[in-house]
Amino acid sequence: MIPTKSNERPDPAFDRDAYRERNRVERLINRLRQFQRIATRYEKRAANYLAIITIAALLL
Repeated sequence: MIPTKSNERPDPAFDRDAYRERNRVERLINRLRQFQRIATRYEKRAANYLAIITIAALLL
């Protein structure tokens, strides 16, 4: 959801905290995708893929 402009009435459906949290999650996912094994889904088994994501998150 795009935040309202300063000269518009605020939208009651817009939750600023949820918007900020979603932005943080999206930025984290984009940083994790910099690891080639994660971006290409090199690991086919779910357990191995989760292990690679955990290692990448620890490195970040």
